[in-house]
Amino acid sequence: MNTVLQCPPSASFFGMMGCTCALVFANLGAAYGTAKSGVGVASMGVMRPELVMRNIIPVVMAGVLGIYGLIVSVVISPNVKTPTDGYLAYHGFAHLAAGLSVGLSALAAGLAIGIVGDAGVRAIAQQPKLFVAVILILIFAEALGLYGLIVALILGGKGSQGLDPTKCPQIAL
Repeated sequence: MNTVLQCPPSASFFGMMGCTCALVFANLGAAYGTAKSGVGVASMGVMRPELVMRNIIPVVMAGVLGIYGLIVSVVISPNVKTPTDGYLAYHGFAHLAAGLSVGLSALAAGLAIGIVGDAGVRAIAQQPKLFVAVILILIFAEALGLYGLIVALILGGKGSQGLDPTKCPQIAL
């Protein structure tokens, strides 16, 4: 009975959901940030086309958020095993937490980058002296996603330690 509680078949499901959450939420943040700041760049480009390449930075920063989710998914996915390989509920929950950490952090960062990027590039078109201030705000918004990536890598590493097949013998349900 204790073996079934320690090594549930759902542990692998939670591990895979960690991979999914990392990629899906990070890409949602990247997509929103790219779209919202891209609209600002397009609008600004009508007034000041010479500033378009200089103000494409928010679009690039938003795209990086999707890479954070991809990194965590690639790190987690090979470590998700079956319960008979010693993949405990602890491992599944650690991988889920890692995926949610980076995914939701990147989603929040994407929302911030999109809003700041849109308003910022429009403001730079009217007053180019605001460029440095807008870039600093964007860096702090991007840092939110980076914090999630760091925590996710730590959690993903903890969820990959201690796989012991002897802890989970064949489960008879």
